[in-house]
Amino acid sequence: MNRRGFTLATAAALVAAHAPFAPPAFAQAIGTLKMMIPANPGGGWDQTARALAAAMQSAKVVQSVSFDNKGGAAGTIGLAQFVNSAKGDPNALLMGGMVMVGGIELQKSPVNLTMVTPIARLTSEYLVVVVPANSPYKSMADLVAAFKADPGKVSWHGGSAGGSDHILAGLIARAVGVDPAKVNYVAAKGGGDQVANIVGGHVTAGIAGLGEFAEHVKGGRMRALAVSAPAKEGGVPSLKEQGVDVVLGNWRGVFGAPGITTAQRDALVAAVKTATESPAWKESLAKYGWDPVFLGGDAYKAFVEDDTKRISAILASLGLKK
Repeated sequence: MNRRGFTLATAAALVAAHAPFAPPAFAQAIGTLKMMIPANPGGGWDQTARALAAAMQSAKVVQSVSFDNKGGAAGTIGLAQFVNSAKGDPNALLMGGMVMVGGIELQKSPVNLTMVTPIARLTSEYLVVVVPANSPYKSMADLVAAFKADPGKVSWHGGSAGGSDHILAGLIARAVGVDPAKVNYVAAKGGGDQVANIVGGHVTAGIAGLGEFAEHVKGGRMRALAVSAPAKEGGVPSLKEQGVDVVLGNWRGVFGAPGITTAQRDALVAAVKTATESPAWKESLAKYGWDPVFLGGDAYKAFVEDDTKRISAILASLGLKK
């Protein structure tokens, strides 16, 4: 499997910037882990959070897990609840990632990732552009031609405004000579809502992680036109191979509560690290097409700070950040 990445501009930096984190062994299993998923069921954050929880239980680093799905506003509604209710709780985790970074920047959110404790980056995944199975657009070239002819008539359906899906639509626009400000972007309420809108033909095209649409493409309900990888991925040709010079990956990770101690943070990093080495987690990586990009503790904190600057610059260059 090819390594899923971020943008080419940051690939080398991510390899060299930080030394691997070596967490101490955890002393004992966590009783009940409280997992905040700041999204509705069915999407990438939900999949990743539940896969991680199952791996943590399989690795016996937690005894049980409770979930709280709180979707909306690129995860910032769930983030706000987590910041306000979980302070000092060493047994709480928040799922997040690039989508949340973009949403915070775009929406000028009063809550941000400096208010929580970075624990670990987990996965990276390329995005896929799909159309309904009965769409008249048989290739990315067909879709691009229609988009260039009348940008407003082509609706791009993805996750929250400012997230990786929105950014990809803007980067595609810029690459083919369309003003990114003219992208007709429709944000979904959740993964299930997005699938229904695409399969039902209510939107022109959809964007999400490969794993989120895999079963629908395989089942013939969607047609995959392109992936945001450097080359073909999962049998789907890349944007670059089809003349659209764009490469973009989407990372996901977990955060601890505000105000926990360094020792409590390190215990969570160790527990998550152990879970990501389990057979259960590796099965999830294969099932969803995720690449493992583990980064823990201070190195992950530095990465989040760097990525916040990167995403802010991308949004500004696309005219999406006011």
